[in-house]
Amino acid sequence: MSGRVVVVPDERALARRAAEWLVDHTRAAVAARGRCSVALAGGSTPRATYEVLGASALAAAMPWGAIDWFFGDERALPPDDPESNYRLAADTLFAARPDALARVRRMPADAGDAEAAAREYGRLLPEPLDVLLLGMGEDGHTASLFPGSSALAERLAPVVAVIGPKPPARRMTITPRVIEAARDVLVLVAGSAKAVTLARALEGPLDVHALPVQLARDRHFIVDAAAASGLGRA
Repeated sequence: MSGRVVVVPDERALARRAAEWLVDHTRAAVAARGRCSVALAGGSTPRATYEVLGASALAAAMPWGAIDWFFGDERALPPDDPESNYRLAADTLFAARPDALARVRRMPADAGDAEAAAREYGRLLPEPLDVLLLGMGEDGHTASLFPGSSALAERLAPVVAVIGPKPPARRMTITPRVIEAARDVLVLVAGSAKAVTLARALEGPLDVHALPVQLARDRHFIVDAAAASGLGRA
C-alpha cells in the first residue's frame, strides 16, 4: 500500500482526527515559514472536519491569523449557493471567524470568462501550498479532476476551468502539478460506497487518468473503517 493511511472507526472519528491533523500541520508551517497557505476541499466528509475544527476546543490551537485560505476546486455557482464550496467553508469553518474569512480567496468558477478567471486564480495560488485537503469520489476523482479529464495532462497552468460529468458541469480545479508540489496533502475518505475504489487507488496499478486520486496516493490518508474495508485483500 502506498502513502500513510490512518484508519479510524467512523466518520465522527475521522472528522476529529482530520481536524487534529490540520492543527498540527498548519502550526508546523507557521513555525517554519511564518505563514501558512491552505487549500480546502468541498463535500460532506470535509464538512464534518470543518465543523469540528470551527466549533471545538481545537479552534484555540489554530494559527488563524497566519493562514491564507484557498480552494482546490469549485462549482460554477454564486458564493451563497448551498452547493458552493466557499459557502460550505463560510458556514462551518469560518462561521465564528469573520477576520479569518477575510483571508479566504474564493475560486471564481462562476465568472463569465472562466478561463481568464482560472489564470488569475492560478497567479494568486501559492506554489507550493503548505497544506492541501482533498476528498475522493466513488469514481476516484479528486478536486474536480475526473477520470479521463484533459486537465490531468495539464503541466503548465496550476488552475484550469473544466467541464465535469455531473451538474453543475462547469467547474474550476487545481491541476496535478499543484497536488504534486504541495508540502503536505491529506485525503479524506468515508463510507463503504468508496471501499472498492479506495482499494484500487491505494493498492492497484498506477493509472491517474483512470483514478485521479492516485496523484496523492503517496501522501496522508485518513479513512473510516467502512471505506477501508476493501484494503489488504489483494
